[in-house]
Amino acid sequence: MSNTGKKFVLILLLAIVLRTTGIISRPIWYDEAFSVLFSEKGPEAMIYGTLSETGTGSADIHPLGYYSLLWVWINIFGNSIFAARALSIAISLISLALIYKIAELLFDGKTALLAAAIFATLPFQVHFAQEIRMYGLLAMLLLLSTFAFLRARADNWKWWGVFALSSALAQYTHNLAAFYLIPLALTPLFQKDWKTLRSLTAAGLVSIIMYLPWAIHLPAQFSKVSASYWVERPGLEKIFTLFLYYLPNMPLPNNMLVPGLLLATFTITLAAFQTVLAGKAKAPASNRGIWLVYLAFTPPLLLWLISQFVPVYIERALLPSHAIFCIWLAWTLTQTKAPRPIQMLMAFFIAAGSILGFSQHITYKNFPYGPFDIINKTITSEFQAGDVVIHSSKLSYLPSLYFNSGLPQGYIIDPPGTTVDTLAPATQEILNLTEYEDISTATANFFRIWFIIYQKSIDEYTEGEYSNHPHLEYLDSQFTLQSIKKQDGITIYLYSRISP
Repeated sequence: MSNTGKKFVLILLLAIVLRTTGIISRPIWYDEAFSVLFSEKGPEAMIYGTLSETGTGSADIHPLGYYSLLWVWINIFGNSIFAARALSIAISLISLALIYKIAELLFDGKTALLAAAIFATLPFQVHFAQEIRMYGLLAMLLLLSTFAFLRARADNWKWWGVFALSSALAQYTHNLAAFYLIPLALTPLFQKDWKTLRSLTAAGLVSIIMYLPWAIHLPAQFSKVSASYWVERPGLEKIFTLFLYYLPNMPLPNNMLVPGLLLATFTITLAAFQTVLAGKAKAPASNRGIWLVYLAFTPPLLLWLISQFVPVYIERALLPSHAIFCIWLAWTLTQTKAPRPIQMLMAFFIAAGSILGFSQHITYKNFPYGPFDIINKTITSEFQAGDVVIHSSKLSYLPSLYFNSGLPQGYIIDPPGTTVDTLAPATQEILNLTEYEDISTATANFFRIWFIIYQKSIDEYTEGEYSNHPHLEYLDSQFTLQSIKKQDGITIYLYSRISP
């Protein structure tokens, strides 16, 4: 094995260590539980739960590419947290290899190794390499599209087929794939490379044809987004949060937000300055470095602009652009004429941001996470006939259902038509969920109530004009409080019915 190969293996091992740290102990949350519970139902049920008409468009807003892959995976390896997260890790490691190949194709082995090392360690990538969601697969497929584009434009025409297929699969993974594919597809137009533009247009048409069976459902899905979706219209503050996600990742403790933002801002500013200098000096491969900046930051800008009309700006959909960001940082450190002190300072900022973000990643256990396996075991050990478990919202209900589907439990539905009313009736139906219109209905026929609520939900009311959360006010008026237990941002109340 060559020296370069040995170094790549070490980087791969580092990536595996970081991505498997806390893979079981790290709590799951609503979205991850949904992924497993939904995928378990199989393709036919998933299609029904996604595309059924609801009156405000289709039931769900995501295509079924990732869920279908997860369905195959858990049928082979099981639905444990380790097994389900192992799929995301495997996908991330493929992305690591693609990062290396893209950087090597654009520059050289030295830059490729550094790009792979940065990708292996930056917390934004580590986070979604563990999460049971589709964003890692989205990044991998779009990196494959990028690599195929670079290979195809070098007169290797067979790679246009790979480009078409991977681009279509990316769209089947997440509707926001277009925000990366459009800037990528515009590359030959800006570069006045008409031969590549003709070939890419043909490959793009093939990709669109492959995507048509799902594309016809997009209007209904966007109607669902417009009617009820939790994302708000982004403001200029997203510039700063983007910097935070790109280097230390979010969330961060309040006392670490400023240090994290400074590390990210200094790193990006220094890299941008070196890029400008390289462009002015017409340094070798400077155009390729500028192209990396374009792919790293144009998709966020497009997403921000579109979100002024239809709010869909979510940072995790920018994982593919962040992967290109990793190559750009490596390029500024190896291919520009940055002075040695600047290189060392940038390397320090990147390392410090990685350490800060990774430590937060493996220790953070607050909202929307929770030790739902422990909570279920605690309740089960004290559960009596006539008891019921009621969740204040679906955010704690689905993870609890994942750990113990046999425990009698349900949740209070979101106010219909609001931005948090994201679980459509068809989806609820195939998941066989127990939902209640209000707290009085949920508790009507039970003697003892185990009530589970996030402290954040309580705080949202008590920090405003209310003295307590409405669900707790009702329970306090109708039942006797027996006990209170707190677990990492979640409170479990036990109430018993007041005797007449």
